[in-house]
Amino acid sequence: MSASAVLVAAAEGGIIGDGRTGANLALGASLLGLVIGWLAMARADGRISTGSARTGGMSAIAVGIVGTVLAVLHLATSSGGPGTGNGLVGAVVAVPLALGGMFLGRLALTRLRRAGRPGKRMAV
Repeated sequence: MSASAVLVAAAEGGIIGDGRTGANLALGASLLGLVIGWLAMARADGRISTGSARTGGMSAIAVGIVGTVLAVLHLATSSGGPGTGNGLVGAVVAVPLALGGMFLGRLALTRLRRAGRPGKRMAV
């Protein structure tokens, strides 16, 4: 297949995954934020003794914001509706996942502040 034929197929949406790339990126960032938030919560509760809960909480919030922005940007620029192959449903799913990651990150920071202990546990 020649380069011009590939460009024409891409412009027409004939390459599988072309419309879904933004949604997959948003989903990946959202899931990463959710996992980081969950780990930050575990660190804040003292179930995991390695790492800093404060750093994890701030990271979960930052990655959640990135996932939300990517998902909303994809929702705003995608054409068609659900089931057209543009990744619209993936972007819709990415928004609550990213918000959940931000919520868990903020909850971990709040628990650290209420407990009055530093972000990293010290060995006694």
